[in-house]
Amino acid sequence: MRLAFLVDPLESLRSYKDSSVAMMQASAARGHALFALQQGDLLCRNGAVSARVCSLELSAAQGGPWYQTGASQECSLAQFDAVLMRKDPPFDLEYIYATYLLEMAQEQGALVINRPRALRDYNEKLSIHRFIEFTVPTLVTRQEGELRAFLQVHGDVVFKPLDGMGGASVFRVRQNDPNVGVIIETLTRLGQQTIMAQRYIPEISQGDKRVLLIGGDPVPYALARIPKAGETRGNLAAGGRGVAQPLSPRDREIALSLGPRLAADGLDLVGLDVIGDYLTEVNVTSPTGMREIMTQTGCDVAGLMIEQVERRVNAR
Repeated sequence: MRLAFLVDPLESLRSYKDSSVAMMQASAARGHALFALQQGDLLCRNGAVSARVCSLELSAAQGGPWYQTGASQECSLAQFDAVLMRKDPPFDLEYIYATYLLEMAQEQGALVINRPRALRDYNEKLSIHRFIEFTVPTLVTRQEGELRAFLQVHGDVVFKPLDGMGGASVFRVRQNDPNVGVIIETLTRLGQQTIMAQRYIPEISQGDKRVLLIGGDPVPYALARIPKAGETRGNLAAGGRGVAQPLSPRDREIALSLGPRLAADGLDLVGLDVIGDYLTEVNVTSPTGMREIMTQTGCDVAGLMIEQVERRVNAR
């Protein structure tokens, strides 16, 4: 197969850690040809979507670059067996424009994973409201009075933006916190930006679990991201420590309930965030955690994902 990966700049990817690189390596091991492009390489000319794409060769050499690229050339995305959308957030207007172009490419014959419309429809924070049977009390608003009232009721809450990643700008706030006003003002940009508030879940001390779904089926291991001392965020980008562990009965219950619905909407790879017994996010843009699970358990998560891509291609 010819697989195109839409990613952040290749030089920014860490081969020992990045899930996109793990998928590239799994693809190469199966003999698939690899290509790379970035969000800015997409273009639409007179209704036809194409992109500047370069061939990609992986290197096993230690200490040197993990990849080499060929010359960039413009081509239709329909020329590839599949295009894997792996651009990291922020989920800004440029990201949305990319999903529009990818959706047009899809209509012109390209197979895009995850489905572009689903990427737009499933905001990673807001989407938990589709599955409230698994969530803690949650509020979405930009009104300071509502946020203060939510804090008053629950006493210990988390405020976070709707478009962030890696734990950026996530605040734990308790009653009588002298900084509550400035936190709300900063996150809402003085009432101009909508944010999310959730009741604080003490089980975060045991890890913010990343449960991966591939084709609607759960990977048998979760990655528990355990906060460092003095921190309430488990995100690896915020210094959390990743520990792979078998799914708990509750993890599996959540995964088996959501999996078929997400897959039916065109989401082949999803990362559910679960703290304790509660779903906190549905990550669909570029879910991570593969490499850590693979290293610690031997489970070939990247290979499972490429097998799913192969199934999708063969089913066309």
